[in-house]
Amino acid sequence: MDVLGWIIIIALFVIGMAGAIYPILPGVVAIYLALFVYGWFFTFAHYNAWFWIIQTLILVILFVADYAVNAWGVKKLGGSKASIWGSTIGLIVGPFAIPAFGLIIGPFLGAFVGELLAGSTPAKSVKVGFGSVLGLFSTIAVKIILQLAMIIVFLIWVLG
Repeated sequence: MDVLGWIIIIALFVIGMAGAIYPILPGVVAIYLALFVYGWFFTFAHYNAWFWIIQTLILVILFVADYAVNAWGVKKLGGSKASIWGSTIGLIVGPFAIPAFGLIIGPFLGAFVGELLAGSTPAKSVKVGFGSVLGLFSTIAVKIILQLAMIIVFLIWVLG
């Protein structure tokens, strides 16, 4: 059972880290679930209140950052609320519509179209589209760093 437990935990960590890049995967939720899997298969004794406070705080920060950093990228280059919504929709739809490059093209096109619908010029809309891509890459970087922090905190608590 120990081996099965670790296989599930590692699989959830891998899914979580992949979710930092590919937004369709559950990302941070998979990592958080791995913490419970460890408790169910082994013990919850390693965890104390500080462990759960730290992990939950990182989880909440990631949920907020997921939207806020993308919106920041769009806003930084002059985007409207319509372009933020378009970028978010493009982020969700893009990977399905264009499997290989939809992750980048989706948010760009979504922000571009959203900004055009808001009445901006095509040149400004392209600029805002690039802002959405900047926001996407910034979000990915933040997610990778914070999700790795969750895994490292887990390993320190469990193995330390």
